[in-house]
Amino acid sequence: MTDLQQYIEQTIIPRYDAFDGGHRRDHAQMVISESLKLAREHGADEQMAYVIAAYHDLGLSIDREKHHIHSGEILMADEQLRKWFTEEQLLIMRDAVEDHRASGKNPPRTIYGAIVAEADRQIDPLTVIQRTMAYSRKLYPDGDFETLYMRSREHLNEKYAEGGYMHLWLNSERNVQGLEALRAIIRNEDQLRALCREWYEQNN
Repeated sequence: MTDLQQYIEQTIIPRYDAFDGGHRRDHAQMVISESLKLAREHGADEQMAYVIAAYHDLGLSIDREKHHIHSGEILMADEQLRKWFTEEQLLIMRDAVEDHRASGKNPPRTIYGAIVAEADRQIDPLTVIQRTMAYSRKLYPDGDFETLYMRSREHLNEKYAEGGYMHLWLNSERNVQGLEALRAIIRNEDQLRALCREWYEQNN
């Protein structure tokens, strides 16, 4: 293990343990793994992709809505990274962290932003639906099933349905297939309602 890997594994990754269930250590490690794979496929610097993935959600410790901006600030403020990267590299990495968010309207500014954005898209249909219901519960802690279901259905349509705001910038096979499967469920309201009901009953 290199000094950089040791620093990231011992100091940065453990910060994810304090976040919500959809953004814990396993999420960070998955994004790192997928980012490294995509970096190799696209000829990008693997160390940069590794660090970008490790820092991409740290801003959740400050604010969810602007967490991508705060994550970039946290990366730039970490003096330890200057042992391994130039100022120019750090600025590219900050931009990539800022560009990872699914609600971003503009394409990522660099291949590194595209890599972490693509890696962050965990389009496993069941996981997406469960996380959407969990976040609806956070917004409406006393909401009944219909309240949570209607909010979740609206969000899933806005983000993932045809014409939704979520973009795949590199069209990895994993995400293309996952998105097609998720869209099929969104179109089938009986199936979507049943999956949401299953989550609701397991978490009440």
